[in-house]
Amino acid sequence: MKILLLALLALLAGTPFYGLGNYPLHLVIMCLLWGYVYTSWSIMGRLGLVSFGHGAFLGIGAYSVVMLWNHFGVSPWIGAIAGVIVSALVAVIIGLPCFRFKIVGHYFALVTLALSEVTRLIIVALRDQTGGSLGATPNTALAQGNAWSLGALQFSDKVVWFYAILVVWLAGLWVWAKVDRGMTRLALEAISHEEEAAASIGINVTRSKLFVTLISAVMTSLGGVLYAQYQLYINPETVSGIGISLQMVFGVIAGGMYVMLGPTVGAVFTLLLAEGLRLALGDAFKQFPALDLAVYGLMLVLFIIYLPKGILGTALEALNKRGPAAR
Repeated sequence: MKILLLALLALLAGTPFYGLGNYPLHLVIMCLLWGYVYTSWSIMGRLGLVSFGHGAFLGIGAYSVVMLWNHFGVSPWIGAIAGVIVSALVAVIIGLPCFRFKIVGHYFALVTLALSEVTRLIIVALRDQTGGSLGATPNTALAQGNAWSLGALQFSDKVVWFYAILVVWLAGLWVWAKVDRGMTRLALEAISHEEEAAASIGINVTRSKLFVTLISAVMTSLGGVLYAQYQLYINPETVSGIGISLQMVFGVIAGGMYVMLGPTVGAVFTLLLAEGLRLALGDAFKQFPALDLAVYGLMLVLFIIYLPKGILGTALEALNKRGPAAR
């Protein structure tokens, strides 16, 4: 299995040299980027902490780096650190009261849903600074003939972005694996089944929940930074709000939240679904901009009912069942 994974990784690493063209390479980059973001969500989502507020962390990361660069000339590297710190503070401000007062299940989901929407509304309200609903574009640092600026974290060559995001995606998988193999996973699984019983055997419920929430929030914020710098355009609808949060939840559940590569499979599925809807529906897609959210919502319900382990989880389960039968 390890040899197969290494072979697939080597195949993926050679993507820029297959002559795919800019647009297919862009789709691969976006799949890896959203795969990383979905993996960040699944770190806490798979352990019973279902959040609809990760659009807030994505938006904080994206807008922090762009606003500090545009208005104050602060390097995106420093802006990324600022966005991560702010996201961590927001996670503590929201998470600590929820965990201490035992706000769980759908109540916790509603609290985080409000956080995501409040973040979007704040971005829209500060239109003089953020550009409001029209969005914002980072000031370019690429002079004529200069293909990249490391200090401004801007690269016109998609190959550079491919390898940068590939490394971040692999780092996200590594964090997922470390959490999955650690004591925190066991503690949170016990908490999700019976919080009082878990506390009675010495598990620090609040600390365990807050720890995994901070990891997830920080990683998602970093995803927002990468999205802003790669796309060189952000607006409240693409990096914050209910729509993005719903997209994360649907992507992870569709791919399989209990498998390490499940969120990445979900990212590929949602991206291809969005592109397919755009091409198939054409003008209808433009007239009804929330049509993709309606489809996401409908398919989320169908996946939860008929495919709760997701695409990859179900496929692996079928292979495991088939293996003993073949033997």
